[in-house]
Amino acid sequence: MAVPIVCTRFSDNYDLKEELGKGAFSVVRRCVQKSTGLEFAAKIINTKKLSARDFQKLEREARICRKLQHPNIVRLHDSIQEENFHYLVFDLVTGGELFEDIVAREFYSEADASHCIQQILESVNHCHQNGVVHRDLKPENLLLASKAKGAAVKLADFGLAIEVQGEQQAWFGFAGTPGYLSPEVLKKEPYGKPVDIWACGVILYILLVGYPPFWDEDQHRLYAQIKAGAYDYPSPEWDTVTPEAKNLINQMLTVNPSKRITAADALKHPWICQRERVASVVHRQETVDCLKKFNARRKLKGAILTTMLATRNFSSRSIIANKKENGSQVKESTDSSTTLEDDDIKEDKKGGVDRSSTVIAKEPEEIRIVCPDKPFSQLSTNSQMSARRQEIIKMTEQLIEAINTGDFEAYTKICDPHLTAFEPEAMGNLVEGMDFHKFYFDNVLGKNCKAVNTTILNPHVHLLGEDAACIAYVRLTQYMDKHGQAHTHQSEESRVWHKRDNKWQNVHFHRSGGNGGAAFGFSSLK
Repeated sequence: MAVPIVCTRFSDNYDLKEELGKGAFSVVRRCVQKSTGLEFAAKIINTKKLSARDFQKLEREARICRKLQHPNIVRLHDSIQEENFHYLVFDLVTGGELFEDIVAREFYSEADASHCIQQILESVNHCHQNGVVHRDLKPENLLLASKAKGAAVKLADFGLAIEVQGEQQAWFGFAGTPGYLSPEVLKKEPYGKPVDIWACGVILYILLVGYPPFWDEDQHRLYAQIKAGAYDYPSPEWDTVTPEAKNLINQMLTVNPSKRITAADALKHPWICQRERVASVVHRQETVDCLKKFNARRKLKGAILTTMLATRNFSSRSIIANKKENGSQVKESTDSSTTLEDDDIKEDKKGGVDRSSTVIAKEPEEIRIVCPDKPFSQLSTNSQMSARRQEIIKMTEQLIEAINTGDFEAYTKICDPHLTAFEPEAMGNLVEGMDFHKFYFDNVLGKNCKAVNTTILNPHVHLLGEDAACIAYVRLTQYMDKHGQAHTHQSEESRVWHKRDNKWQNVHFHRSGGNGGAAFGFSSLK
């Protein structure tokens, strides 16, 4: 049973510890229950910033979490409302994402995929038995209880979950994540529990081969694929998957929701309940390799819209300028971790839903983010905005100068210690922290060049609220090798900056161009 909810102050029962994450209007911190010494994760929501509608959603999330008690669901232990803050006390899950754990394993088979989807289906079945539809099943919401081998899979994040009566089908609004949306949601038809099973089908497909069944860089074409149920099992990767696994996917990815398999029946499928006899136990190295790339893509796609928003404390609705101002729009593809929910458009302007990974979509074909509290033009004057843009360009130049001179100390002062990067040297992987970069400072940069000159071409700075910005530019690097030969190297880069304690730090960058031997934008020297 969950800890009874009583009228008390949070600090009477818990000691707060270090920060684990941050959203637009909330922060998650580790906490210790004073009476037992047990550790939990406390989601602390600043209710002063919430609109009435947002507050209703918060209450809905807490109500739903309270009634879900299952070993494969992140459990809500306590809910405490104070004058300006609401505290939700959850399980402390320390194992990270399921998909990240899989690629770190030494062995992974079809039987392992069966065990993973069984745990996911167990959690979904418990939700459905209790009249709850999750609506946002995706890899980011599948966590592991701990780092121990065989740790339980835990379903998390019920911020979009809704309550239904029985097998009720109704239009509850456009919500979910692009690649995992069901045909009925895209068609704006009444929907219910089957939307979760469709998402499970997408997840199972990825678990088996490491890439999704529906994918296109153009969202219109992506949604057309999903509506038609247009997926296949290409050779050679699917040739080694058992017919029973494909049969279960087919029953999950059935376009007609009334004919789609239920969670309860899926758990009775031979590939699940008789996996020892049915599922293959051959190691699937190709799946692991593809899943590494899939993880890197989705992390990169969400790096600005999700990771930066969740951990850098600015609103998810402040980062994409109004389409009328600049004519631009954001296209999301199937591996995006960005969540959509259309009813936020109608919200009171004084607040915004605390969904750090939420992008508002008026129509599913076009995604826009609007400013949360006041028009962007009111955040600062044009001259102040221009000055901040110049400041970002200057900081970028300083960072590149540190690279050119091989000054690792200067580089670390400008970069966040948890800097994330996606660059040719990382061979298609998203890397975090400074160790990966230190290798190049120690062995390449500043040692083989007699002279280096860098020119930044066409810099475009996007101000993301008051304390964050993104810069995109072409970097042209001229240098002399140790034989006196002149070289020029070009790369395309984008960097995300965040201001902390009145100091700009680079928190993420992405570079294309060059190859695996190109260190930070110019080739290794012979």
